[in-house]
This record gives sequence, structure tokens and C-alpha cells, in this order.
Amino acid sequence: MLMLPVLLVSIDTTVLNVALPQIARDLSPTAAQQLWLIDAYPLVLATLLVTMGTVGDRVGRRRTLLVGATGFAGVSVVAAVAPTAELLLLARVALGVFGATLMPATLSLLRTMFLDRAQHRLAVAIWATAFSVGSAPGPVVGGILLARFAWGSVFRLFPDEGVGRPGASVRR
Repeated sequence: MLMLPVLLVSIDTTVLNVALPQIARDLSPTAAQQLWLIDAYPLVLATLLVTMGTVGDRVGRRRTLLVGATGFAGVSVVAAVAPTAELLLLARVALGVFGATLMPATLSLLRTMFLDRAQHRLAVAIWATAFSVGSAPGPVVGGILLARFAWGSVFRLFPDEGVGRPGASVRR
């Protein structure tokens, strides 16, 4: 169960790259906004990892994991239906914040769950593999979703054809 948030956080670093042409067509972001749409998420995520790990140590790892997962899911819905490039960019920044909350919480929970050194080492290896491998299917997942749904589907776990900006194009 702790690998699902890690996998989603990792996939979200690359999945938007494939959707950018549809987003550009529907939301008309400037060139600078397009760059920030791609870069804001991993920049905020990487910047806040240590800080959010400290927060998790102080307020509790499980609580931090729940807040991170709830926030990530809620902001993903906002990103999926964002009517402007500015709102989508804000959502990407917030996704980075909540992603940074999830990563250290999952890793630190592994430490408390697997006390045996060999089991702990294997659990951390699986965690690291899930994160590393997670970014590879992002463009593939994005392509599959965009072949059937609007661009907003890349932000939702269960897409539907109405996802995205009202009037957004859907390829069939």
C-alpha cells in the first residue's frame, strides 16, 4: 500500500509532458507558463522533501501520509478541471507540496514496519524501485489516456470523458 503513493508521485513528474499540446490548445498558456507547468511540480517536490520529512517526524508519519494523500487527490481533481493555465500552474505547485509530504512519510513508515534489517533493506529497495520506475510509464500512461480522454484525465485515477476544460477536445 505504501508503494501506490510513491508510484503516483513519480508518474506525475512525467505524465504532463504528453498532455502539454492539448493543454496549450485549450488553455493558451504562454511559453513561460508551459515551462512552469512542466517544471513546477518536480522543483517544489524536490525542494520540500527534507522539510516535509521533518514535519512528519513532528506531527506523526501516518497523519502526514493521510494529509498528503488527501491533498494530492483533491488537488489532482482541481488540476483536471482547471479552466486557466494559472490555476493549473497553482495546482501543479500544490501537487508538489503534497507529493513532498507523501515521499518521506512512506519511507519512514517502512522503517517502523520492518524492524528486521534484511526485511527493511528489501522494503527500501522496493520503495526506491517504485519511485525510479514510476517516471518511465508516465508518458505511456499519458498517451493512453489522451487517446481516449481530454487532457484533464492525466490528473485523475479514474478518468471520464468529461474531464478537462469545458468544451475541451477529446480524441477518439
